[in-house]
Amino acid sequence: MLQNEFYHDLIDSLAAALDAKDFYTAGHSTRVGDMSYKLGMYLKLDDIKLEILHIAAHLHDIGKIGIPDSILNKIGKLTDSEWMKMKEHSSIGYNILSKSKSLSYIAKIVLHHHERYDGTGYPLNIKGDEIPYESRIIAVCDSIDAMKSERPYKSVMNDEEFKNELIKNSSIMYDPDMVTAVLINWDDIVTKTYKNFNCTSSDLLNIS
Repeated sequence: MLQNEFYHDLIDSLAAALDAKDFYTAGHSTRVGDMSYKLGMYLKLDDIKLEILHIAAHLHDIGKIGIPDSILNKIGKLTDSEWMKMKEHSSIGYNILSKSKSLSYIAKIVLHHHERYDGTGYPLNIKGDEIPYESRIIAVCDSIDAMKSERPYKSVMNDEEFKNELIKNSSIMYDPDMVTAVLINWDDIVTKTYKNFNCTSSDLLNIS
């Protein structure tokens, strides 16, 4: 029991370290973890798979630890070369996590969380069912949180705009089954997550 508690504390600490590095997305790992877990429940994953999903979602961006702060926290859009560097974070995350045998499958989920359902994602351009199921879940929840995160160069979308984006990109970026499940259970998966996480990244920046 103590070992299991230590394991989860370590996962939470790694996620918190990443959130501290990327101050524009403070709390991102927690929100994506919470939404992914709820979505996984609605998709009828068993307890073991839910546990794996929750951990992977918390650590999906761990590779950003290897991305320079000048790129990670840049105010404004990235240049093409900066974007290519940023895209390395999923492979960096895989390399970090795959060093542990117990995290080998989680490493694979992390590697593929930016693949697209139509095969135009990265890093390996795999598509459809070739993408790990958990990666497809995280992809939807990661995008939702990105759309709800305010940046200097973009405003936050409202819920109807979010939903329209998900529908428009169903079967392109996202597994249509994931999109359907999110839309049907929007209030529980999305609305409640943000009500429970009532401290935004801007609030965190203002803490002395």
